[in-house]
Amino acid sequence: MPEQPTPPETSPRRVAVTLMSGVTGEGRPLNTMERQLDRLPPAGRAEAHRLATEALRWAARSDRLLGPHLRLKPEEPVMNALRLALYEVFEARVPARAAVHAAVDLAPQSKRGLVNGVLRNILRREPDWAALPLPGIPKWLRKRLVAAWGKEAVAAMEAVQARVPPVDLTVKDDPAGWADRLGGALLPTGSVRLASAKQISALPGFADGAWWVQDAGAALAAKMLAPEPGSHVLDLCAAPGSKTMQLAAMGADVTALDMSEHRMKRVAQNLARTGLSAKPVTADALDWTPDAPFDAILLDAPCTATGTLRRHPDLGYAKDGGGLDDLVALQAALLDRALGWLKPGGRLVYCTCSLLPEEGEAQLAAALVRHPDLTVEDRLPEGADPAWRAPRGGLRTRPDHWADRGGIDGFFIASMRKSPAP
Repeated sequence: MPEQPTPPETSPRRVAVTLMSGVTGEGRPLNTMERQLDRLPPAGRAEAHRLATEALRWAARSDRLLGPHLRLKPEEPVMNALRLALYEVFEARVPARAAVHAAVDLAPQSKRGLVNGVLRNILRREPDWAALPLPGIPKWLRKRLVAAWGKEAVAAMEAVQARVPPVDLTVKDDPAGWADRLGGALLPTGSVRLASAKQISALPGFADGAWWVQDAGAALAAKMLAPEPGSHVLDLCAAPGSKTMQLAAMGADVTALDMSEHRMKRVAQNLARTGLSAKPVTADALDWTPDAPFDAILLDAPCTATGTLRRHPDLGYAKDGGGLDDLVALQAALLDRALGWLKPGGRLVYCTCSLLPEEGEAQLAAALVRHPDLTVEDRLPEGADPAWRAPRGGLRTRPDHWADRGGIDGFFIASMRKSPAP
């Protein structure tokens, strides 16, 4: 029996426009709208997410072409159907007629003439898409990053963030073998990098739990902690579980704590798929107290996530820099609380996927003042570039690092040791 076509109301393009409109119209990050994807089969979910992500990556360039042809900006779904069509024509190399036809179908009946006319007028002029400025870092963030890292570094970050990022995997065993099997490259830090992958769940090894998706930068925190087999380790703010799985694969006895019940279900699913085990706890770390202290703690603190824009261009629309002071205060509170759960002589790794020093370097400096019994360890995960050492301790990655390999997410990671008992 031939496969039935996907109904129009659940086509990947239509879901992509719905996702994009949630981002641009409501300020919702894509990862908070996963239930929209449940209307599609696995391949369709992957396609809808890819279309939404990449159309948003190039939306600023699309808007430059659309502006002269729109007297008034249309409602978000119509605007995003236009953006999606231009992305498909100029970046995905979809034939213009097909992209325009699809965009017209996505529009409400009253707006189909507008969509058709605007797109045909733009394409008739054969604009030089490549000559338009690259999508930039949002203004509120760019100013801060220039102050922290300089104009040249920020321009290099923007160049990397304009590219579709590769897919990084953390492998339980034999990363070199899996790199060869999947046609990827083995990175110096042990992650496997694939140039692209449209449907992750269809790749060899996924169903068997041999690996999981995790940016090479994110994988460094657990590698920095490097717990002893059998040691009692807390993964704090654990969802969706990549670091939990890393720690469990290293042989640690892991407690995974997160306050989100929905996200903790993802942790349980990922552990089940990979055949790894951890003790899940759904609780607010500011209220929860463990039964006994831990040998080691990994705190991946809530943050602005500004280091992940290359993978999540939607964050440029969903965030505006508000609430930074509250986040910094929360990070400090979590760090102080976690240190109280650490055995004398134990180690804590603090990390954030942020490019802002307030959430990294400054947070470490303040913690050392509050806790004189702490020392920063001068250690690097195997394969990490020594140039990534932060001047006052810790590790700093930026999107423009490994630019020739496709970049890496921006992280600050520091390993601290508590003084032994007297």
